Parts: sequence; structure tokens; C-alpha cells
Amino acid sequence: MSITIEARIEEILESIRPALRADGGDVELLRFDRNGGVVDLHLLGACEECPISMMTLKEGIERRLKDGISEVTEVRAV
Repeated sequence: MSITIEARIEEILESIRPALRADGGDVELLRFDRNGGVVDLHLLGACEECPISMMTLKEGIERRLKDGISEVTEVRAV
């Protein structure tokens, strides 16, 4: 049985969550669009209002997901 892309995304998010939680935040996977390769995430807690949350999203989370999963082309906060 092969692991789904969503499960692979969750594995990577789990590796990132301790750093987010240390600052009072978290992230939730909403959906993965297989056609466009877009991951939609919801930023939670301190991440919702943090002025550098988009940098965390793009430079941290998106980079890790794209490096680990070739099907991922973009990560968005919704």
C-alpha cells in the first residue's frame, strides 16, 4: 500500500509543528489540489496574527513541502 500525498504532507507538517507550537501557533492541512499541486493550509493561534507568518509559510513550510514532495507546487494560507 502506498502512502497518499496528503499523508506525506501531514508527516512533514508534524516535523514542523514543534517549532510553530513553541511560538504559540500551529498549522492545519485543509486540502491538496492534485491538479495544480497546491496545498491549502490554515494557520492557527499566534500564526494567524504574526507579521512574519507569510515568510514562515513560504520560506519554511512551502520549501519543506516542495523539497519533500515533488507534486507540491505552491502552499497557500486560507
